Amino acid sequence: MVSHHPPRNYSVPHALVHEQVDVRSTALTVEIFHREQRVAAHLRSHARGKHTKITAHMPKAHQQHREWSPSRIVAWAETVGPQTAALVAAILASRPHPEQGYRSCLGILRLARRDGATRLEAACARALAVGARSYRHVDAVLKHGLDRCPLPEAGPVPTARSVVHDQLRGPTYYQ
Repeated sequence: MVSHHPPRNYSVPHALVHEQVDVRSTALTVEIFHREQRVAAHLRSHARGKHTKITAHMPKAHQQHREWSPSRIVAWAETVGPQTAALVAAILASRPHPEQGYRSCLGILRLARRDGATRLEAACARALAVGARSYRHVDAVLKHGLDRCPLPEAGPVPTARSVVHDQLRGPTYYQ
């Protein structure tokens, strides 16, 4: 079977992303051709939603991330402090695939070089307090010096006051 639309779960070299390719599939293999040259061959996967990737197809920056694991990134974050480790773990847990959080986490950890571990730890505590899960948020906190401000105390949530006026119908109106 030859198709012009590749199955979405099989990789091609990153330079060919969005290019038109031909696909030949059999019961055992999926071959992908670009301008009549075979550019990829995969064993056919019958697992739904599973991606079949070849590391060499990834850009160099993505290949370098393959050396990392969630536990390795969290261990590095623990050397900065418990708040940084908690934020990194939360970022990795918030993504469908932990690898999608690697760039954000590694960026956060590199902020320790620029701003120091103490400031990064305070910025991560603030990010955790407001539910933020990104490098951009932590970077903004540090750039604006918000890590030096005390965290707002988690007190009772204010409730809306009842408004009393003529148009309110009391419970007896509906009886």
